[in-house]
Order: sequence, then C-alpha cells, then structure tokens
Amino acid sequence: MILPALPDDFPVPIMVVAHVGAASGGYLEDAIRRDCKMPVVEAEERQPVTPGIIHVAPPDYHLMVEADHTFSVSTDPKVHNARPSIDVLLISAAEAWGSGLAAVLLTGANADGADGMAAVKAAGGVCLVQDPATAFASEMPTAAIARGAVDRILVPGRFAPVLAALCNPSRTAELP
Repeated sequence: MILPALPDDFPVPIMVVAHVGAASGGYLEDAIRRDCKMPVVEAEERQPVTPGIIHVAPPDYHLMVEADHTFSVSTDPKVHNARPSIDVLLISAAEAWGSGLAAVLLTGANADGADGMAAVKAAGGVCLVQDPATAFASEMPTAAIARGAVDRILVPGRFAPVLAALCNPSRTAELP
C-alpha cells in the first residue's frame, strides 16, 4: 500500500478519490485510517485543504479544490460513469496548484483520471501512474499513458519514496 508507506510527517495534503457510491458507508475512509498514522478525514464543503492530512472524497459526491484551497463537493452528473470522479478532482487541483501538484493514478476499470492527469501535466505538475502490468484493472493507467500524461510509471512499492522525495525540496536530487 502507498499511504501507509509515506512518512508520518508527510508535509503536503493528500486527496483520495475512489469510485464508491453512497451505500459504501465510509468504508474507504475507515480502511485508510486503520492502516495509516496520518489523520484521515472525509472532505467537506469549504473545508481547507490541510497539509499532513489525508482527505477522502465523500461517497457519491464529486470533490473539487477551489482557488482559495478549500474543498467543494457536488452531485453534478457522473463523469466516466463515476461520482466521485478522479478527473473532476485533478482538473480543479491543477487549476489551484499548477506546477505545485503531484498526481497519482492507480488501478481502475475505465478512463477516469486520464483527462485530469493531462490537466496536471499541462499545468506543470508531476504525474505518476501505476504500471498497468501490476494493476488489478489496467484501463485507468493505460488511458493516462495513452494520453501522454505521465512523468513516471511505477510499481506500487515505488510511489511512497518518489512522493517523499518530490515533496521535500532538499531531497529532489535523490529521486529514485
């Protein structure tokens, strides 16, 4: 797993979107909390995006980042048959942070995330994607790779060290 492998004092906010519906009952948030030492919260309307906290998209709501680095949520139509949508979050986060954003796209069974990764890359951010050969469902990482919206293709065990180096300016020369 990626999140438990990150340092406890990870210096940036983390936002997690998974394709879960209203009936999920917060299981994703609970699972992350059980495995991670970092604080985990379900993102809420107007909540500040806070460094050192894992923010999980609420089930059946799109999650967006506003220009003032607060969250907004919506029940707008599904994107790629999903709500929450990874594209919706990444596109808004790319607009809010530009080159200061690192995005990760993992396993998934549709093309959600490819447009968002393209937006992050166009804004100067860093795009990391799971090696499709290691993904349970390879469609999402494959779609991002096909769009050319990827800086690195990684196996799951490599994400945490790369993210830790990216988020620590004194260690970027050590990028694995």
